[in-house]
Amino acid sequence: MSNDTDTGLDLGRRLRALRLAHGLSQRTLAKQAGVTNATISLIEAGRMNPSVGALKRVLDGVPVSLSDFFAFEPKPERQVFFAAEELTEIGKGRISYRQVGGNLFGRRLQILHERYAPGADTGRAPLSHDGEEGGIVISGRLEVIVGDERKILGPGDAYAFDSAIPHRFRAVGPHDCIVVSACTPPSF
Repeated sequence: MSNDTDTGLDLGRRLRALRLAHGLSQRTLAKQAGVTNATISLIEAGRMNPSVGALKRVLDGVPVSLSDFFAFEPKPERQVFFAAEELTEIGKGRISYRQVGGNLFGRRLQILHERYAPGADTGRAPLSHDGEEGGIVISGRLEVIVGDERKILGPGDAYAFDSAIPHRFRAVGPHDCIVVSACTPPSF
């Protein structure tokens, strides 16, 4: 059921744009559709190509019909400058991911302002997805594990790697950790 083709990525970006156009978080849509939050996340990342029935169930949570979904043409965002309060929160829990731009449809780059509470991490299971990512630690300390490599980074330190390599992040120390990151293609 997993598919990393351009079609799956386009479907995922279309779903994300539609969800945001209706003011829904991934969690809210998942609850309304009766599916897991991970399912919405995987579809939007282009890592799951759902069956027609599964897609219909997700769209019922918006609600929108299959025909309206495929007729929906998100307009690429034309905004160039973004005030701090205009960044779109796409994180949850102890990690805040504030994204530059709300609609990434047609975009090849995702930029995030990340805030990790002390001890917050991206989970026990390493992340892995097509693309590249990099970031710079602004404040605090961040443990970055990429494959067999592990490093604790401080202010001014940076990372860059192939996102297909399993990786995870964790804030270490008593203070929030702030990171500015970018990935291509967008993976959230």
